[in-house]
Amino acid sequence: MKKRSLAVLMAGVMAASMMTGVVSVYADADSKTLTVGFDAQYPPFGYKDDNGEYVGFDLDLAQEVCDNLGWELVKKPINWDSKDMELNSGSIDCIWNGFTINGREDDYTWSDPYLNNEQVMVVAADSGIEKLDDLAGKNVVVQAASAALDALNSDDNKDLTASFASLTENPDYNTAFMNLDSGAADAIAVDIGVAKYQLSQREEGKYVILDEPIQSEKYGIGFKKGNDELKDTVWEEVLKLYDAGEVDKLAEKYEVADDMLCIVDDEKSDDKKDDAAEDDASDADTAKEDTADTAKDAE
Repeated sequence: MKKRSLAVLMAGVMAASMMTGVVSVYADADSKTLTVGFDAQYPPFGYKDDNGEYVGFDLDLAQEVCDNLGWELVKKPINWDSKDMELNSGSIDCIWNGFTINGREDDYTWSDPYLNNEQVMVVAADSGIEKLDDLAGKNVVVQAASAALDALNSDDNKDLTASFASLTENPDYNTAFMNLDSGAADAIAVDIGVAKYQLSQREEGKYVILDEPIQSEKYGIGFKKGNDELKDTVWEEVLKLYDAGEVDKLAEKYEVADDMLCIVDDEKSDDKKDDAAEDDASDADTAKEDTADTAKDAE
């Protein structure tokens, strides 16, 4: 009877939450878990290493956030096509895995951006393809439900995409590279960070990244719409880790280029502005003193 009463009570609480639009800070209030949804084949941001552990720049950063908060991190691999269903159902608390903000601004409650990113094309080095225009009549593959697919379907790239012989969605980028190797595809549309990692793990000189990007964008942490409290709590810890230099260490560990990091600490930014203002004032005072000294010398 107790179990039945508890189930009825929980059902009532859940129904009330849905009606009021209230979103809990974390999925499990007792154990304070943070369940992160990620694509398990998306290195260097989230993937399974040789020891069978889920690691990556984003997952390691999430782990450090949880360690600081005293929370348990639950790493939940998801089908990227189903990410919205996973988030809205409450089975994950956030999407943290090279997740593009651009074009999705109103679909989630976002953290501030933390990485600059570009969508690029990867081709075989001996393909003769050197620029985007060379992809006319070619077969292009892309991960399903990815930012690269969104970029190719955007108005900015409609002419480019229309020039392809085909655009095929693959479940992951390992499949995409298999299609490129077999000749079933001529190019892969992919995030530049993922492209660089994939090329570093494969035969040197076999592939190249075209110089022209398809689109530039930013990565953020996506939370369920309205879950500002959890977003603020997590992002505050990210900023602390950034200030402590831990984010830079993770970027170095996973070979994420320095120029990709774009975390802005507003307090630091304000301090820099204040320092700059003080320097300007000091320079102005020095200039006035020099002018006065010159005038005295002239007398």
